[in-house]
Amino acid sequence: MTRVVEELFADGGTGAGARLRLLADLVADGDVVVLSGAGLSTESGIPDYRGETGRRRRAEPMTYQTFTGSVEARRRYWARSHLGWRHITAARPNAGHRAVAELGRRGLLSGIITQNVDGLHQAAGGDGVIELHGALARVVCLACGDRTPRARLDERLRAANPGWEERVAATGEVNPDGDVVLGDAETAAFRVVDCERCGGTLKPDVIFFGENVPPARVRECYALTEGAGALLVLGSSLTVLSGYRFVRHAAEHGVPVGIVNRGATRGDGHAMVTLDAPLGATLQALLAELDR
Repeated sequence: MTRVVEELFADGGTGAGARLRLLADLVADGDVVVLSGAGLSTESGIPDYRGETGRRRRAEPMTYQTFTGSVEARRRYWARSHLGWRHITAARPNAGHRAVAELGRRGLLSGIITQNVDGLHQAAGGDGVIELHGALARVVCLACGDRTPRARLDERLRAANPGWEERVAATGEVNPDGDVVLGDAETAAFRVVDCERCGGTLKPDVIFFGENVPPARVRECYALTEGAGALLVLGSSLTVLSGYRFVRHAAEHGVPVGIVNRGATRGDGHAMVTLDAPLGATLQALLAELDR
């Protein structure tokens, strides 16, 4: 562990150090299900909506109803998302993602449920990942359901908008859903492309606000949670029901819950142990504790 991490948890048997050891005891028993949120990816440069980075940006997410109900909204979204895609593809797994992957390699995990759409768990070597909210690396047609790689759409949008990126001064910050803040004048000239297969409307293969997670996916997560030895929540405020329901489900089935997050969460009352600490450093410390 680094000196900073050692100082964080060297408390003589009380406070953070004691909670870290309790968390290690939960994880050491195996069959752990990880439930991860945006806070796990902020150290990779991807902001969140409800943590510190989100509060600074006051980001307002695109809703499903707005996206499907307005041609101009879709133009605005795809222009901003096209520009922001370079930031998402440039993101790399951080110490937290790597620690989760290492827990999997040690045979301590039975699955990973992630609310994130960035693919960083898989990039770190994570296995058995359920993408609760989908993935930005895929695109889906709302008419025929065809799913295609985002890289292909990126090629098509570049071809349809020659020189657009060079003309746009991207002074805005990247939002949690991967788009860059741009003014209306900067998005007006952007050309959107449709599905190559049927000409239908394309949407990123993610669950927008106001859209429901597919029931089969929810059932899979419930089954995984109730059969777990422990549920480990990483970097989620659990503000929305989408993630909180699995914490509640775990508690109802007697599955112990551990939470590591920056700040309080909606699920703290269900948890056996909570840690308000940096994700990457804490998970590296957890691995070190398991090695003792």
